[in-house]
Amino acid sequence: MSAQIHPTAIIDPSAKLGQGVTVGPYCIIGAGVELGDECWLQHHVTILGPSKIGARNRFHAYGSIGQQTQDLKYAGEPTFLEIGDDNNFREFVTVHRATSVGNKTIIGSHNHFLSYAHIAHDCVVGNHCIFSNNGTLAGHVTVEDHVIISGLTAVHQFCRIGQRVITGGCSKIVQDVPPFTVVDGNPGRARGLNLVGLRRAGFSEEQIKALNSAYRTLYRKGLNNSQAIEAIRSKPMSAEVEQFISFVEGSQRGIVTTGRKGE
Repeated sequence: MSAQIHPTAIIDPSAKLGQGVTVGPYCIIGAGVELGDECWLQHHVTILGPSKIGARNRFHAYGSIGQQTQDLKYAGEPTFLEIGDDNNFREFVTVHRATSVGNKTIIGSHNHFLSYAHIAHDCVVGNHCIFSNNGTLAGHVTVEDHVIISGLTAVHQFCRIGQRVITGGCSKIVQDVPPFTVVDGNPGRARGLNLVGLRRAGFSEEQIKALNSAYRTLYRKGLNNSQAIEAIRSKPMSAEVEQFISFVEGSQRGIVTTGRKGE
């Protein structure tokens, strides 16, 4: 099926459009853009390149995708954006290409970005994530799979958000957030495991109990991170606990605390 292009749309001759693409009124598709099959652009959507975008992505009104980075170091080098399949970008979402030559901003598949969400340069977003209205990532942030960024959450550059994390609305995230947890506040504090999310995802009570034990050892026993990791590793670990601890061990910025005395 050929592309359906509104006569008011402006498409650079070098852009590549897949089968069944719909481009609505007043959209702009720039040089170096590749749009996969059955992508849909509502109206007044701008997509600039170099950007490679997979199949069945939906772009609602006034989105700006693949714009050059806002990083003041950027001097016009060729940088890239790569997007997977089946993502939904609602009104006024902005996604920027990377800063340094040859680098990429990367978004996976099956994500849902609500109005005014912002993905800055050099970010990596996994799969099956939800960004509520005004969820904002600064540069070089990594968001793992199945994360929910609640409304008006802002994430500091170079932070990592572990898998199946949920943030509270209006949270300010300035350190890494271990997987499977809830973080809330300004600054963001660890509030416990994401129990609702884990149960909805089909985690067994045994898996949740093991994660809760690891969480309590890390956050509630008065140990520093190294001591807590040693204590957790001294016992048999599930795959989820291994992921939890490996994330903490790999943190460069430090992990969020609970804000309790002594932390």
